[in-house]
Amino acid sequence: MALLHLRYLTHHSLHSTSKLHHHFRFSPLKSPRFSCSASASTTMAKQVLVPIANGTEPMEAVITIDVIRRSGADVTVASVEKELRVDACHGVKIVADALVADCKNTVFDLIALPGGMPGASNFKDCGVLESLVKKQAADGRVYAAVCASPAVALGSWGLLKGLKATCYPSFMEQLQSCATAVESRVQQDGKVVTSRGPGTTMEFAVTLVEQLYGKEKADEVSGPLVMRSNHGDEYTITELNPLEWKCNNVPQVLVPIADGSEEMEAVMIIDILRRAKANVVVASVGDNLEILASRKVKLVADMLLDDAAKLTYDLVVLPGGLGGAQAFAKSDKLLNLLKKQAESNKPYGAICASPALVLEPHGLLKGKKATAYPAMCDKLSDQSHIDNRVVVDGNLITSRGPGTSMEFALGIVEKFFGRPKALELAKGLLVVRQ
Repeated sequence: MALLHLRYLTHHSLHSTSKLHHHFRFSPLKSPRFSCSASASTTMAKQVLVPIANGTEPMEAVITIDVIRRSGADVTVASVEKELRVDACHGVKIVADALVADCKNTVFDLIALPGGMPGASNFKDCGVLESLVKKQAADGRVYAAVCASPAVALGSWGLLKGLKATCYPSFMEQLQSCATAVESRVQQDGKVVTSRGPGTTMEFAVTLVEQLYGKEKADEVSGPLVMRSNHGDEYTITELNPLEWKCNNVPQVLVPIADGSEEMEAVMIIDILRRAKANVVVASVGDNLEILASRKVKLVADMLLDDAAKLTYDLVVLPGGLGGAQAFAKSDKLLNLLKKQAESNKPYGAICASPALVLEPHGLLKGKKATAYPAMCDKLSDQSHIDNRVVVDGNLITSRGPGTSMEFALGIVEKFFGRPKALELAKGLLVVRQ
């Protein structure tokens, strides 16, 4: 299973101000831990806390972290467990920057809780986190939660009384006992922002950027994400030259990653395909299992590509990210795998920068219709279908960016398992209305 290591320090973290100090305590037997104290009003970057726990939903955590970091905010990922590493849902491992206990004296401009179960319950049972969020509320600063966490954590702490809030549909009854429950995809009431699930998390995160920096910054961050304009509607894929994608019972899928891969795209592909019960192998294209993704999230692959290349796959699919795509394009082993897939008429795909920087230069889009990240589409020799969010042409599937990644992954599910299965997943994710 893929391991996600989140260790991120912005420029503002590395160069301390008079009001921001990080104190590191090293043990020969344990990973470095740090405690921090800060005055949120006087630091250059907004200070944000994103707690994680065993059972946290990894898409919700990584999307929230990634989008908010794009705004320039300094995001601290803090474990509520005894160790920095947590076991998130769907076999994903996340390593935090700090323990929540080491952040108890920090003043944050925003505290945002991802969902997932039992992650939300583990948040509820963490006394230090409860104290932090209650102080956040008492001091009139922004706090937020998505999925199960509004009902299970915020509601249980009495922090939604008299406020409009939303949550994952199956927790709405619980939410009704502690808030004015509404079915909005994102709900803001005063200093509280709540949302529903993985498929609403990008909207949730952009709303949080607006709370921190204003609408102009939120628009600046959201534009390059290629988000949907029709949130909640059924997703569509554009398919040409229909071809049945075959596998023996369980699809075997290879997802390569490299330094600079876009972590939201990688995690959404991995998470959604694993929800569909595909066997997903995450392979590092570099010399090490651990890679540093584009927004400084550290991912640890299941194996090196050298080992992964010995296996056969029903699909090889590339996440985007400029640095990652450039690394893919330099990997002869990966290129040979992709060419073998194409020559065998077996499925392969790419999203964001990868169609333009990996597939196009190596003849893997020859005679095919495709799309890519908008700023990269001028590199495609055939641009007739670039405005489509997901394009399937026979055994090839391509897509545009972080905001199209769920549709891209659902398109893959649809090709292997059929549209009813894909729509069932899409409804559970809140990509489309239930």
